[in-house]
Amino acid sequence: MNWDIIQGKWEQLKGGVKEKWGDLTDDELTEISGKQDKLSGKLQEKYGWTKERANEEINRFFADKDRA
Repeated sequence: MNWDIIQGKWEQLKGGVKEKWGDLTDDELTEISGKQDKLSGKLQEKYGWTKERANEEINRFFADKDRA
């Protein structure tokens, strides 16, 4: 899924993101605003992942959403 589309649909996608990564708070999700770099940074912070791992997880999650 294209990140311009993700940003545009962030309000609809936030629930799924929160369901997948429950450690993210509502305030953090609002702050992320559908920006890949911010989401990646928060996942690294919350889960102790490398940048590469966070980006892989994000890409996998949104690729699955794109197929749905």
